[in-house]
Amino acid sequence: MVSSSTVETDPGTSFPRLAARTRTFTLGAPRTVAVSADGERVVFLRSSGPTDPVHALWVLDVGSSTERIVADPRVLRDTDEENLSPEEKALRERRREAGGGIVSYATDEDTRIAVFTLGGKLFRIGLLPGDDPTPIELPVAGPVLDPRPSPTGERVAYVTGGALHLVERIGEGWADRTLVAEDGVTWGVAEFAAAEEMNRFRGYWWSPDSERLLAARVDESPVRVWYIADPAQPGQEPNTIRYPAAGSPNALVSLHILPVSGEAPRLDLAWDADAYPYLVTAGWDDSGCPLFTVMDRRQTKALVLGADPDTGELTTHTEATGSPWLEVLPGTPALLGDGRLVLGSDEGDARRLVVGGVVATPTSLYVRRFLGQENDELVVEGTEDAPEQNHVYRVGADGTARRVTEGVGWFSGVSGGETRVEIRRTLGTTGVTYVVHRGGQPAHTLESSAAAPPFLGAPTLSRVTDRRLPAAVLYPRDHVPGTRLPVLMDPYGGPHHQEVMAAGTMWLEPQWWADQGFAVVVIDGRGTPGVAPSFEHAIRLDLAGPVLDDQADGLLALAKEHPDLDLGRVGIRGWSFGGYLAALAVLRRPDVFHAGIAGAPVTDWALYDTFYTERYLGLPDEQPDAYRRSSLIEDAGKLARPLMIVHGLADDNVVAAHTLQLSSALLAAGRPHEVLPLTGITHMATNETVKENLLLLQLDFLRRSLAL
Repeated sequence: MVSSSTVETDPGTSFPRLAARTRTFTLGAPRTVAVSADGERVVFLRSSGPTDPVHALWVLDVGSSTERIVADPRVLRDTDEENLSPEEKALRERRREAGGGIVSYATDEDTRIAVFTLGGKLFRIGLLPGDDPTPIELPVAGPVLDPRPSPTGERVAYVTGGALHLVERIGEGWADRTLVAEDGVTWGVAEFAAAEEMNRFRGYWWSPDSERLLAARVDESPVRVWYIADPAQPGQEPNTIRYPAAGSPNALVSLHILPVSGEAPRLDLAWDADAYPYLVTAGWDDSGCPLFTVMDRRQTKALVLGADPDTGELTTHTEATGSPWLEVLPGTPALLGDGRLVLGSDEGDARRLVVGGVVATPTSLYVRRFLGQENDELVVEGTEDAPEQNHVYRVGADGTARRVTEGVGWFSGVSGGETRVEIRRTLGTTGVTYVVHRGGQPAHTLESSAAAPPFLGAPTLSRVTDRRLPAAVLYPRDHVPGTRLPVLMDPYGGPHHQEVMAAGTMWLEPQWWADQGFAVVVIDGRGTPGVAPSFEHAIRLDLAGPVLDDQADGLLALAKEHPDLDLGRVGIRGWSFGGYLAALAVLRRPDVFHAGIAGAPVTDWALYDTFYTERYLGLPDEQPDAYRRSSLIEDAGKLARPLMIVHGLADDNVVAAHTLQLSSALLAAGRPHEVLPLTGITHMATNETVKENLLLLQLDFLRRSLAL
């Protein structure tokens, strides 16, 4: 069953406070779902209620439709959940993890046991119905990062202090030993660029036979040192980070096979790291051989490599190329049972799946992720001419794609055996629903105690301009047609992220803004995913022009369909890339945008990281005009509209120097503006009071700036 809870609050509790307290109405709902290979168990995390941020580990026994808790952080003693190591804090920041308690777990191959951390300690728990219900604390050498059991479950690897350790059974107990450690480098940890931009959060992988680890060695000594200080704590030392800014040296990353027992030597997997410095994906194929992807600095060439686990000898499965850059499709590369290699490729202006060198999906299907192969069919996630939606498809040998999920929404899934968990997000509901299918039929829905929001968003979705930009308009719930409304543009607008989605949770905050008296407009312009490769590639060497043009042109087109939009009063707000876009809008198009709120904006792309920035703008030494074209600093003297800049001073992704340098340039040009520094806040603001007041202060700024 699915239930929703009413949050007990004072009658005057504001929506911003309620949304912050409930983590946008997600606390109490299931998350992080896994299915056992035999389909008998579904493992997931869930907190106890709508305002409880502490997540516990749960299991659904599919046969009996029984949900049971297997690890409750509040029951475990002496686990200071607030005492996180700097490495754990950094990993959570890269994952944008705002929860507490058990925020991640890993299982053995059969999903019979799970391991997790609490307060830097390592725990192991059985997942079968008759297992001891008390988690076992395993001995460790220090604060634990990213623990993972071997496929057999008899060993657990983890990282502490940059060293890779192993815990294994010795008689009736467990013992810890160092597998590999080296001064000045880290083993088994993803470097900053991988975790922040490549979606690779791991640095080691177990072999299928549990006898070896494939491990990354990371030497950050070439990377420049930056200092993130807290001005509110002048007696506190700055946080020292290695930040690979565009054009500067990256970390040196290599890959190695580490035997976990016996006297076998370590094997170094030696590719041409000067030509291919990025380790983008890594793991093992089903035959027990390493399979990994390395990419060149310009991100136009990649090698998919295999390795002999006994000798370390490399095999090149394929050399992939892409223009203007190479896109690595999530879930790939993969080797099917018959040895065919699965990759993503942009063919015919479509994102398609290539199997054994042959295109396997139709041009009508924009593939977002490869999920695997079932009964000789390929299973993928993607969309067909509806970028606001995501569905699961089965693709036959003849290339015909059959949609598995039904309805209008954002759907994904995970499966094992005869069990499939369908993850549903729809416009008419908030949150996420997890429907467990058994033998092709719905059998159970994971329970949820997430709070029900006080309203639903009601966006009108459309495609506008000759570029068919995905767009949405939201009105106040009490809007009377014919009443002209000031406009609030609320975009992100950058690569690898969509705002216009057929998912109700996406529209709660925009609807709140609309209810404050705005017509809220959201547009996904060129550079955002889901439409076509050419749509994404249009921002190459210019992160400003096409992006801003699409917001302005899209607004003008929407105004023809929505005459209640008052184009004489237009504000724009955003965070991260959206913050950059908001500042860009008021600096370069004051004829369209009359006030801007720039949250954590990138103002000078030379200060942002290598992998992301160089992908779109090239190397700074080779493409200086692209960086100049996309920078906000030289536009400071053009500011003629009200601008508020907001930045977390502890941000180690878009560092506060971006805001400070733009503010300095605005001051030098004599241009008034407002700066709101957030003390102790990183790139994601999770503090309840800060999140509430941040929205209210933005509302006040817009009312003042647009003379509402």
